[in-house]
Amino acid sequence: MALPWILLLLFSSLASIPFTQSALKLDYYAKTCPKFDQIVSEIVHQKQKDFTVTAAATLRVFFHDCAVDGCDASVLIKPNSFNKPELEHDINHSLAGDAFDLVSRIKTALELSCPGIVSCADILASATRNLIVMIGGPNYKVPLGRKDGLVSQATSVEGKLSRANETMDQMIQKMQGLGINVQEMVALVGGGHSIGFGHCKEFANRIFGKPDPTMNPKLAERLRGMCANYTSNTDMSAFLDVITPGTFDNMLFKNLMKGLGVLGSDQLLLSDPRTRPFVEKYANDSVAFSADFARAMEKLNVYQVKTDNQGEVRRRCDAVNNAPHMKN
Repeated sequence: MALPWILLLLFSSLASIPFTQSALKLDYYAKTCPKFDQIVSEIVHQKQKDFTVTAAATLRVFFHDCAVDGCDASVLIKPNSFNKPELEHDINHSLAGDAFDLVSRIKTALELSCPGIVSCADILASATRNLIVMIGGPNYKVPLGRKDGLVSQATSVEGKLSRANETMDQMIQKMQGLGINVQEMVALVGGGHSIGFGHCKEFANRIFGKPDPTMNPKLAERLRGMCANYTSNTDMSAFLDVITPGTFDNMLFKNLMKGLGVLGSDQLLLSDPRTRPFVEKYANDSVAFSADFARAMEKLNVYQVKTDNQGEVRRRCDAVNNAPHMKN
C-alpha cells in the first residue's frame, strides 16, 4: 500500500508547481545557444565597468517588469502611434536608459550567435543576476525558457508598483499580489535600494518645509543642498544608501537604524512593527540578508512567466514581432 501513497504524494507535489515555472530549465540554451552565458557575462561586465549605475538601473527595470503581469520583458516595449505601453506610465518615466541599452547590446550579440532563440525576458533576468553578483551580491539560480510577452499597456501598471511615500499597508498589499511575503519584501527592498538611487522629487517632502523628524538632521541638510534646484532639474537624484552606494551589502539597514533612510518608505521599514524585526536582523546579519534576498529573487524571477505559445521570442526587445509600422 506504500507505493500508491508515495506516488499520490509525488503527483500532488508536482501539481502544485505552476506549469510555466516547471517548464523552465537552467540549461535551456545548452544546445540551441551554447554561448549564451558567455555573451551575457562579457557584455554585462563591460557595461557595468563603463557605467557603474547599470546594476541599479537594471535591477529596477527587472522589478518594474515582473510586477506588471509577470517577468516577460513587457516593460522594454517602446511606444508607437498604435499603443501606449508600460513605459508610458509616469512611474516608469524615471527608469534609467543604461538598463535598456544593456539588454539591447546583449540581444544584438545573441541574434548574431543564435538568431531567434533567446528571449528578451531571459536576457533581462540573467543580466540582473550577473550584475548583482558583480557588485558583491549573492548568486542565485535563474532558470531559463521564458517567452516575451505579447502585450504591454500603460493602463496595466497602475496600482502594481509602490511609490516612495506609500503606507506600509499599501506596500505589503502590492508585494502580496506578487506572492512576496513581508520578510521577502524587506529583503528585496534592502537589496534594490542598497545600490539604487532616488530622484529628489521622491523625498522632497521630507527635507523641505518642515523636515521629517525621523530623518537624521545632517542627512536632511546634505540632501537639501543636493536637491536645491530639483523643481527645474527633474533628473536630480541621490543614492539611497548614503554610506556605501554602488555596493551590494546590508548597509541600508544599518543606515535606517540611524535615521539615514532617504526615502520615507525605507525609513518606515524600521518604525512599522511588521517589518522592524527584519530590519534589525539584516542590519546585524549580512549573511542572512544575502541568503534571504537570493531566495526572494529566485521566487520573483519566475513570477507569471510565459512559456511555449504564451509568448514569443522578439526579434527586437523594444517591439513585439507583429507590431504595426509607426506612422510618419
